[in-house]
Amino acid sequence: MKIAILGFGVVGSGAYEVLEKAGFKVKKVLDVRPHPELGDVLTSDYDEILNDKEIGVVAEAIGGLEPAHTFAVKALKAGKSFVSSNKHLICTYYDELHTLAKENGVSLCYTSSAGGGIPWLYNLKRSVRCDDIYKICGIMNGTTNFILDAMISDGRDFDEVLKEAQSLGYAEANPSADIDGLDTARKTAISSSIAFDTVIKESDVSVFGMRNIKKCDIDYITKKLGKTVRYLGYGVKTDNSVSVFVEPTIIEKGALEANVNKNFNMISLFGESVGRLSFYGQGAGKYPTGNAVAQDVIDVINGASPLVYEPKDVKTDNSALKRKYYIRTSSSLASDIFRAEEKDGDTRYIITKETDVSSIHALAKEILKESPDSFFAGIE
Repeated sequence: MKIAILGFGVVGSGAYEVLEKAGFKVKKVLDVRPHPELGDVLTSDYDEILNDKEIGVVAEAIGGLEPAHTFAVKALKAGKSFVSSNKHLICTYYDELHTLAKENGVSLCYTSSAGGGIPWLYNLKRSVRCDDIYKICGIMNGTTNFILDAMISDGRDFDEVLKEAQSLGYAEANPSADIDGLDTARKTAISSSIAFDTVIKESDVSVFGMRNIKKCDIDYITKKLGKTVRYLGYGVKTDNSVSVFVEPTIIEKGALEANVNKNFNMISLFGESVGRLSFYGQGAGKYPTGNAVAQDVIDVINGASPLVYEPKDVKTDNSALKRKYYIRTSSSLASDIFRAEEKDGDTRYIITKETDVSSIHALAKEILKESPDSFFAGIE
């Protein structure tokens, strides 16, 4: 079985190098840019890959929704297994791509789409075979962790650390996907879909971004509350549903997540039989993510079983889970869920009673209308 790679950017070139070094020959690389070092391996014509009967697995590392989605559909319909590191693609078309893979008797693999080089989704898929997973959570974005870690360790402001993250290549020129939670939401949706054997859409995930965090929040959390903060994605099974959300979260300083530094990730699953399993490592990058793509390709070549896809109809309900929250705001809005409050001039530091995730996110929208720089964090 021969291999094709779509896209020869950071991840695609990393996967190519890892596969070649491991002795697996890549027959074709699709890219519109010139890469003289690839010789006749390079093509800009996707039909050349689709019509090549020797190519049995197509690995996509283009990113975005199009043309990645079109390429995925055509590959699966052509009876070729499809591997992707593209969290946006997998999250958006989760059900469609799984259904196509099942109908065509091929494999769909995307363990690099959440956790990068960490074997997170691989082990999550193995765990659900014989265990009841009731919770997944963790640090799924290296950029946000780098920012929070630097703010806490060095006492610096958000804007300063964000600029450093951009200069180091951890954050894009437009960092919205990271600091507004889109990246973590997609990874959380994919992880929760696997953990709870259902289909979680990005729109099902309640999200607080972290662009409003200030040094005063860090000081209050670390000095007044004696805790720390990390940016976490959650999928939690409740009685008859699943709650899925992404939030800055205040945690104990001795928590495992509190000791994840710089741009590293750590994601955990909680199973009835196995208890807690945590996976730590580089969540992005040329070789970590490229290695994970290569591992999926090799699994297909070595005879990975065609996908069994029979998702359950599990309701997503973010009103089913309650937790306390920290709010920093200058809004005058009052609420009966506010349990404790301190003031510093016009700034209010509020700790809420236990309240459900949906209600606090709805309240946040009202508060942000009056005080756009307000900051919210869940409390473990």
